[in-house]
Amino acid sequence: MRSVRARAALGATVVVALALVAAGLAALLVLRANLTDQAGLQAEVAARETAGQLALDVPYDRLETGDEEDHPVQVTDEDGRVVAVSKDLEAISGTGTDRVTPQPPPAAPEKPEKPEKPEKGDDDDDRDDDDDGAGAEPGRGEVSTDEPDFGNGTATVDGDRADYRFASVEATDSAGLTLTVHAGAPLAAEQRAVASVRAAMLAALPVVLLVVAGVTWLVTRRALRPVEDIRREMAAITASEDLSRRVPEPASGDEVARLARTTNETLTALESSVDRQRRFVADASHELRSPIASLRTQLEVGAAHPELLDVEGAVADTVRLQVLAADLLLLARLDAGERPGNARLELGALVREEVSQRTGDRIEVAVVVSEPEPGGLEVTGSRGQLARVIGNLLDNAERHAVSSVAVEVRGARGGVVVAVTDDGAGVPEAERTRIFERFVRLDDARARDDGGAGLGLAIARDVATRHGGRLTVAGAGERGARFELWLPGPR
Repeated sequence: MRSVRARAALGATVVVALALVAAGLAALLVLRANLTDQAGLQAEVAARETAGQLALDVPYDRLETGDEEDHPVQVTDEDGRVVAVSKDLEAISGTGTDRVTPQPPPAAPEKPEKPEKPEKGDDDDDRDDDDDGAGAEPGRGEVSTDEPDFGNGTATVDGDRADYRFASVEATDSAGLTLTVHAGAPLAAEQRAVASVRAAMLAALPVVLLVVAGVTWLVTRRALRPVEDIRREMAAITASEDLSRRVPEPASGDEVARLARTTNETLTALESSVDRQRRFVADASHELRSPIASLRTQLEVGAAHPELLDVEGAVADTVRLQVLAADLLLLARLDAGERPGNARLELGALVREEVSQRTGDRIEVAVVVSEPEPGGLEVTGSRGQLARVIGNLLDNAERHAVSSVAVEVRGARGGVVVAVTDDGAGVPEAERTRIFERFVRLDDARARDDGGAGLGLAIARDVATRHGGRLTVAGAGERGARFELWLPGPR
């Protein structure tokens, strides 16, 4: 089942089915308990009515048990003998004994005769007689007020067998004999009600599930329609390779709308990346064509006329090709997400080392290193890449300076700053972002041999970014430019 709509509809239907089954079972249990309690209450009333008659010493064969079919009654004594049953009771279970034939009670002991009353006239005897006999009531039994015992069983009355709820109530007659009355109330109404509700639930369950499945299918289809539109548009973009197209964004503002917005942002970034890659390939091809053509020309002339071979020019073109190939390789590694190293470096020493190796520069570089405390100028990163950044900044400053280039290294804002300043023409404020793009040279008239390929500052900025730092440019007073490289301290 690969369709999201089908899975959603099936899942919703299963969940609703489980919920309805659980709710239905709970409702049936509650209904059955309530109806059973009502039957128990009816059985208790019938049992107490019979127990009240026993407490008044009504003879067993004259007990009024009401409707025998609705309330079968069984009376037992302390020894479990059946002493009375309701009319037409043929069988019973669930009361402790299944006997329905009354048994005669044991013979009661004879009561002692009362002494004769004294004759009237004796004042003391009259007072005694008044005290002993005045206001005396005949003896009577009592009905237990304790909670009766309940249980379920069956009874057969006049040939009809049915289920009953029995209540057991104790009563004591005037002779002190304890009797137990078992009276039942039919459970047929409870069973019919539960069966009716169960049948109604079972009949309604498929209808409810079909409605849930249909509504879920329609709602999911409507909700996923924008997703299908996005998929269709993405398929068209893939087929046409036209990254300028965008997927439709629904106005709902929900997760699908956010997905469409993110997809369009991804397409924008991908289009920009592809454009940059195409420009990079085109610019790289253009930059490589000149030294390769020059080198080929020199070699062809040298092959035809060895005495005219410009060895120094061929070496210079070869060096240019080597430097350009190294720059392109480094940019490719940076674009691939190469992580910088974790070596701890002291930037002051690294700057001094780079400056000391520049023996052929036309301008001498002045270096100022401020060390506020030991280890205050340390950073973490790749020594080769950071040395390349410093070298590129020095190359750029030496290329544009008139008479001076200065380098300052100092700690600042939780990191280290390397500032390279020259007294050249400076960078126009409108171009201070564009100069960090690849193959960009502000002076298009400058010869390529003198101006470079326009990759130095782009490499420096990318390396700084990979190290968690930044590279910016600003004016240096009335004349010149100031490039500042900030790198975070050791991590």
